[in-house]
Amino acid sequence: MLETTTKLDAEAAVAALKEAVEAQGLRVAGEINGQANAAMIGAEVPVDRILEVFHPRYALRVWEACKPAGIDIPLRIHVWSDGEQLHVTARRPSEVFAPWGSADLDALGEELDPLCEAIVASLPEVA
Repeated sequence: MLETTTKLDAEAAVAALKEAVEAQGLRVAGEINGQANAAMIGAEVPVDRILEVFHPRYALRVWEACKPAGIDIPLRIHVWSDGEQLHVTARRPSEVFAPWGSADLDALGEELDPLCEAIVASLPEVA
């Protein structure tokens, strides 16, 4: 699991993560705003955002290696608050793909791990 705690506020952290995703040659395929969704039912929750991240060139490789593994893409980056600090967590692609038992997916996971590590590490950490 990749984890960090950042000194940025939620909006700045999400913006910085999106820039880091692009810098690593990936794309943000979707964004889920848990706060906004909770507000639609009258609930208030701390920051809860999910960025869905991948790239079509990698999706093709997943599908070629193991079509059912498509359920595990896009990868996700979770930005959340415990009320005091802003946290960012993500599973390493190698962890996501490991259960499929495919050498090709294992190789792709190992190739993508450093990209995801760089994305999470791009945020300034709390000292």
